[in-house]
Amino acid sequence: MSEFNGLGMSLGNLSRLSSAQTRSISAENPTGGKGAGAMAPADPNGPARELGRGWKCRPCHDVAPGQTVTLADIEGPGAIQSMWFAGSVVSRDFILRIYWDGQAAPSVEVPISDFFAMPWSTQCMGWPYCPVNSLPVAVNPRAGLNCFWEMPFRKSCRVTVENRHPTAVGGCFHQINYTLTSVPDDCAYFHAQFRRVNPLPYAQEYVILDGVKGRGHYVGTVMGWGVNNSGWFGEGEIKFFIDGDGEFPTICGTGTEDYFGGSYNWDVNGKYVEYSTAFMGMHYVHRPDGTYQSQHRHGMYRWHVMDPVRFGKDLRVRIQALGWRTEGRYYPGQHDLCSVAYWYQTLPAAPFPALGDRNALEIV
Repeated sequence: MSEFNGLGMSLGNLSRLSSAQTRSISAENPTGGKGAGAMAPADPNGPARELGRGWKCRPCHDVAPGQTVTLADIEGPGAIQSMWFAGSVVSRDFILRIYWDGQAAPSVEVPISDFFAMPWSTQCMGWPYCPVNSLPVAVNPRAGLNCFWEMPFRKSCRVTVENRHPTAVGGCFHQINYTLTSVPDDCAYFHAQFRRVNPLPYAQEYVILDGVKGRGHYVGTVMGWGVNNSGWFGEGEIKFFIDGDGEFPTICGTGTEDYFGGSYNWDVNGKYVEYSTAFMGMHYVHRPDGTYQSQHRHGMYRWHVMDPVRFGKDLRVRIQALGWRTEGRYYPGQHDLCSVAYWYQTLPAAPFPALGDRNALEIV
């Protein structure tokens, strides 16, 4: 029997010994090197000036306007096992990218806030706090962003953050915990892609994911839903088109709130009720204030951890926006929709569509 490689951690194998090496990258140890943490000298004008080296001298990176900073550059084989972010980078202005095995195109390209299921974090570096209490992603007070997606790589891993804000410097607090170990041949590469349409054209389905080629499995969806009409908005079905499906999908849901684990409009006594669970949630509701904040906004997630959607050669994912109009007819809504799709697949992956400029991502 081969030695346990330290991947696929769970309570069932937590007691098993392994030769895997634990490493961690932060501003205090930017290389993740063994015995290389807390080496920054104290700033003569900083809070550690009396205590000296080793006393929290560099807790974060500053990311200047227009700058892209490499947070991690790791030689494999190994796997990221968890990540934590905090600071003023929690907004749509800061883009997280991850590159595997020297690929020119990123396999993860998502605004930091959206990656951690906070789709309505504003570009003025403020955010509505919305706790997420799920298995792969947790958001804790005030804006501690955590993920536990396992992300194996064979040759290398590079993690960057881009600052798109025109004037503000972003303070990036981060901890990227990883292991150096062998990676089995059947391990695929983690991907995450952001999309946004505002407004959705009339009678068109919203595209969560398209153009995926290769073998893999779909593991999660985050959606931000800005409602642009009165009444209920979530009758639309989600559809998974797998391995050559044409007009009709292999998997078809029964409604938006149903896909995210709720039912009957999330309505209890005439109010939307938030929830956050291990694998699904509608964890955020922005309620209109009657003046300038005029529309409802929702944040939802669905993790396919226990029920991944497997594909052998290609995958498309879409969702409909349907409300009600007179005489019991559906109304195809024209909403502000954004999403993050999470999946694993073989490399190379097809290039992502353009992310869009700052105005295209702006929350208005």
